[in-house]
Amino acid sequence: MDGSTAINLPTDKILARSGDGVGWLTFNQPEKRNAISLSMWGGVSAAAEAFAADESVRVVVMQGAGGKAFAAGADISEFEASRNSAAAEDEYRRVGSVARLALQKMEKPIIAMVQGFCIGGGCAIAMLADLRVATPDSRFGIPAARLGVAYATESLARLVALVGPSVAKDIMFTGRFLTAAEALAAGLINQVVEAEALESTVAGIARRIATNAPLTIRHARTAIDMLAGGPSPRDDARLDGLYRACFDSEDFREGRTAFMAKRPPMFRGK
Repeated sequence: MDGSTAINLPTDKILARSGDGVGWLTFNQPEKRNAISLSMWGGVSAAAEAFAADESVRVVVMQGAGGKAFAAGADISEFEASRNSAAAEDEYRRVGSVARLALQKMEKPIIAMVQGFCIGGGCAIAMLADLRVATPDSRFGIPAARLGVAYATESLARLVALVGPSVAKDIMFTGRFLTAAEALAAGLINQVVEAEALESTVAGIARRIATNAPLTIRHARTAIDMLAGGPSPRDDARLDGLYRACFDSEDFREGRTAFMAKRPPMFRGK
């Protein structure tokens, strides 16, 4: 990650940088276990837009600062002022939805690098990622039933697509926290690695993705999400367009040429 370039954002509670084909987004409020405030949602939107506009960024990694939490949900200290009624909740949800949509519109693979608590809204953000790698001490949960709030339908759709309806009901009805081992068994995360190996493991996965063909990954990512029953409805015309784009691409020609020449391909996403 040496030589990465920092990205200016409207808040220092979200940090972003890029290098070697990888964008890094950090939730930077460790004193509150990276609980997400309204201003932080704005920072997420700005970072996602910057990554989307940078063709050199092929994959994005999200992480929490401090080693104690990925993100411990929404910043409850703001609830009295910004989520004290249905109308106020509508505005709060709008700002969060803009940020989540910006992450989705990047159309680039996302990896969630989880250490510690990944709770509530933080879990929703982790579920936006395509891959989730966590440490053994990580904990996952959605305590909405213990707060009297409703969890966004889009996030519930992602939860059901990942773990199935029975486990999703267990998580939502009890509000309990899952261990990393339970989350792995349920399909909520992809891999568990020791804390000292977490960053190098995720960086290695990210670099491997960054060297592969972006158009192929975009098609696979979109198709898998639709086929798995995520929030986006199946759109066969869109999938066919992404499929055909791969075979008409310069990258496909580069892949064939590199294979015949027995050299690594240099994909450009075109």
